[in-house]
Amino acid sequence: MDRTVRLARLREELATQSLDALWVTRPVDVRWLVGFTGSNGRVLVAADAATLFTDGRYEEQSERELTDAGLLDHLDVHIGVTDVGDSVNALLGDRSVGFEADVLTVAAHQDMVDWFASPNLVPTEGIIATLRQVKDPGERQRLEHAAGIADDALASMLDRLVPGVTERAFSLDLDRSMLDLGADALSFETIVAGGPNSALPHAQPSDRPFSDGDLVVIDFGASVDGYGSDMTRTFCVGEPTQRHNDLYDAVAAAQQAGVAAVRDGVEEREIDTVCRTLLTEAGLGEAFIHGTGHGIGLEIHEQPILSSRSVGILRAGLIITVEPGAYLRGFGGVRVEDSVVVTAAGAEPITHAPKGLVPTSGEA
Repeated sequence: MDRTVRLARLREELATQSLDALWVTRPVDVRWLVGFTGSNGRVLVAADAATLFTDGRYEEQSERELTDAGLLDHLDVHIGVTDVGDSVNALLGDRSVGFEADVLTVAAHQDMVDWFASPNLVPTEGIIATLRQVKDPGERQRLEHAAGIADDALASMLDRLVPGVTERAFSLDLDRSMLDLGADALSFETIVAGGPNSALPHAQPSDRPFSDGDLVVIDFGASVDGYGSDMTRTFCVGEPTQRHNDLYDAVAAAQQAGVAAVRDGVEEREIDTVCRTLLTEAGLGEAFIHGTGHGIGLEIHEQPILSSRSVGILRAGLIITVEPGAYLRGFGGVRVEDSVVVTAAGAEPITHAPKGLVPTSGEA
């Protein structure tokens, strides 16, 4: 991952917005931009220089991480909290500086007012979030690795989808399997929801045991070097009924159509429209109660967000989820989700675990 390229891309964007600099404070944006992972890090990026501001706890760590990122010769490091203003103004003077209005607190904005000599503090929104959308080869490699770990972890757990195993026990064993297989962490809190709980899209694992006839929604992911995968599969404990099959088939068909619609240049909301139309035609329109997908990366929910309100265009290099679902209160729910790379030719899945109501460890 060449972070000098990221700094160059940011500087190009600042020039198009007639900004001399940007004050970057959001930790995930700092990590993406310069590779620093400490809890206290802010970066001031100008056209001719950049500085990481942190405190004494991170002096050694910042040097190591900037070296690993190839930025030690491209970025100054300011250690300490008492003379930030002097350092800022030596770098910037009275030039215009953007700040992240969508993430900066009132107190942090007051710090800017106190520190910056520039009268031109310009609110911005989503500059780095937009730059982060298209993934570089290093990011894709990490996401593919994380997705492969999740695939393998689920395969190791399918024999646990039997009556008597609790949601919580299954979830903990799945989490442990991902870590044992090489994940640095979990992408998010694993969802394992059986029976009527599967009708709750973000149910938390409980002590409820699986029973014959339960639909079980499993939504989970592994994280590698901060990059998290995301996948959902739905299974049935025991033999599925016709109602189970009809519900699953409708969602699976919508998901397949949504993936098939993904390609460079397509409107983001079109993916949602395709999935929602098919579920509506199946009589399940009101049972589809969330958006159709989102970007993944250093955050498990990144731009773009795929919903009926989306206004952007899919671009090659995005890695997004496609995850329609249908939820029937008191009966259960079904969600099927894959993460895919957007290309000019279509979608390239990076999640490959088999689908279908009946668990199988075979190839997808």
